Amino acid sequence: CLSACCIMGSVRAGGKMRYTPIQNLLAEKVEQLMEWSSRRSVIRMNGDKFRRFVKAPPRNYSVIVMFTALQPQRQCSVCRQANEEYQVLANSWRYSSAFSNKLFFTIVDYDEGADVFQQLNMNSAPTFMHFPPKGKPKRADTFDLQRIGFAAEQLAKWIADRTDVHIRVFRPPNYSGTIALALLVSLVGGLLYLRRNNLEFIYNKTGWAMAALCVVFAMTSGQMWNHIRGPPYAHKNPQNGQVVMRIPCGSPFGL
Repeated sequence: CLSACCIMGSVRAGGKMRYTPIQNLLAEKVEQLMEWSSRRSVIRMNGDKFRRFVKAPPRNYSVIVMFTALQPQRQCSVCRQANEEYQVLANSWRYSSAFSNKLFFTIVDYDEGADVFQQLNMNSAPTFMHFPPKGKPKRADTFDLQRIGFAAEQLAKWIADRTDVHIRVFRPPNYSGTIALALLVSLVGGLLYLRRNNLEFIYNKTGWAMAALCVVFAMTSGQMWNHIRGPPYAHKNPQNGQVVMRIPCGSPFGL
């Protein structure tokens, strides 16, 4: 019976379970993370919180960390776009029926945790990393943002591969497309009404040819690929603000 209690890491005395200091520390960390998650889907961390809750053992949970630079003076537009997708993904997890204390979403801003960037030898943002419950992150635990982009759906696939936690992405309704379509239909309808006595322009081959060429040029220019994959336009060094644009094979940037 004593050996069984040792295996469980706790001691039964007087019908009550006494947990070891390690178990108490782990319970406190999980409780604190759950409390923060109840307030915000993405937990903001500085250097001290990162070292305590992400790096230091014990841990029985996975942590997804977005390293970024969101302050206006950093002028990192890519960081803001990636943060929007990250928020969508974190909200999808937080408000899903599968939500548990096995996965947490956090963010470290350079201006709040520069020491973390230095500790990890990180000189670019945004960067997504997975910190597993045990051991150190492997190469695959760093999200390949340059090749895949930062869409919430792509991040969800990567998280499922690293943690076996499957997140169904739910996006808030976006009525901008519907409004734009309604305005376009109204504009075309108004034009046809005003020209109802002279509709010869509809049969103008030159006009239709120009419209077709515009569509072809838009598709071949890479804009549709940008819309689907959401690649970063450039990288910005959070230490000196330098914008870096490089296009290695298989890692295109937005056009």
